[in-house]
Amino acid sequence: MAQQRRAIHAYLSDESHQTWHDLAERSGVSVSGILEALAREFGDNPPDQGGYRRWDDVIRRARGIDVERRRRNRT
Repeated sequence: MAQQRRAIHAYLSDESHQTWHDLAERSGVSVSGILEALAREFGDNPPDQGGYRRWDDVIRRARGIDVERRRRNRT
């Protein structure tokens, strides 16, 4: 039986979109493969339980991006 798959959708800046595709191309993998691997890493090493040192920085930056987008969408 084929594994069920679900889509994830995100609006990214042009720069971020290009960065994801450049990273995937240089690494010889797909963007979805990178996202799947990251999800497994987050699941196996949750940031709130120590995770990896840099994840706190990434989550902090993501929160800032979310706040900035919410502000932009209110105007």
